Amino acid sequence: MLNIGILGCGKIAQVRHIPEYAANKEAKIAGFFDADAQRTEEIAAKYGGRAYHSAQELLADPSIDGVSVCVANHAHAELAIAALQAGKHVLCEKPMAVTLAECEDMLDAAEKAGKRLLIGQNQRLAKAHVKAKELLEAGEIGKVVTFRTTFGHGGPETWSITPGKNTWFFDKKRAAMGAMADLGIHKTDMLRYILGQDIVRTTARLLTLDKRGADDQLIGVDDNAICIYETSGGAFGTMTASWTHYGQEDNSTVLYGTRGIMRIYDDPVHTITVIPKEGVVKYYDLEKIQTNDDQTASGVIDEFVEAVSQNRPSVLDAGDVIKSMKAVFASIRSSEEGCPVDVEL
Repeated sequence: MLNIGILGCGKIAQVRHIPEYAANKEAKIAGFFDADAQRTEEIAAKYGGRAYHSAQELLADPSIDGVSVCVANHAHAELAIAALQAGKHVLCEKPMAVTLAECEDMLDAAEKAGKRLLIGQNQRLAKAHVKAKELLEAGEIGKVVTFRTTFGHGGPETWSITPGKNTWFFDKKRAAMGAMADLGIHKTDMLRYILGQDIVRTTARLLTLDKRGADDQLIGVDDNAICIYETSGGAFGTMTASWTHYGQEDNSTVLYGTRGIMRIYDDPVHTITVIPKEGVVKYYDLEKIQTNDDQTASGVIDEFVEAVSQNRPSVLDAGDVIKSMKAVFASIRSSEEGCPVDVEL
């Protein structure tokens, strides 16, 4: 039985981490800490467990085996490193951190502590993506030549624990990055996972087109990002992340191979559609992907608990996820410099 501490009791903790730990028979939530003391008390009263007065107090508790880091982006590295140094296993929400140096420091801390560090890249665990990877490895559409993948919705201001224009997602100091780090990291990471290839070159544009803060000025982080990715296997395609897809969420991926086309979460009826160059169209009907309005079990918590308990490698290990972060940071640099950037792996 793993005793778990929750650092940050905002929306992602409340809709995923906490209820998924509560449903896992091999884990027990020992306590909570949030910068909002009242929220900490309320969550502790609802789920059971201790309400800690500081992150340091929680991390100093020797009974806690692991923690979920569910705070704003800017504090991911600080708290994850502190937890690792305190001898705790860590599951950190995405994005892993806000600079490459911070990501590397997190890996270094995990290695020195001999503890596990996993990142909540839940799209690797989505059943359609797992199946798509299996089909690609079996050569179902041949070699992937080009692709397009999109993650877009109406923005975090309707979903945040503090909804509205004052959400921390719009705060440059706390978020550091916008749609690229919120949504783009998911699709960048998912592409690497299902293709089994790294992103080696990116040409990107990150823009703020529509989102405005409480002062009615455009927010200080990007609300849209479009990247042209080149992969280590020679594939070429686009990744779009957007907070301005008003009306309907888009979480689709289309892969164009030498033997056919694979559409993933691109059809409201069929989860995967394989359209061969020759032959009969195949449909695979698996569970639909999570949306902000339809939260289903992500599998991330179960993966963390099992990987730690069994001391086995995990698909969410930070040592691999950092390669996705390198593509994100390279894309930001590409946008800033106005030129293609090679991803240093």
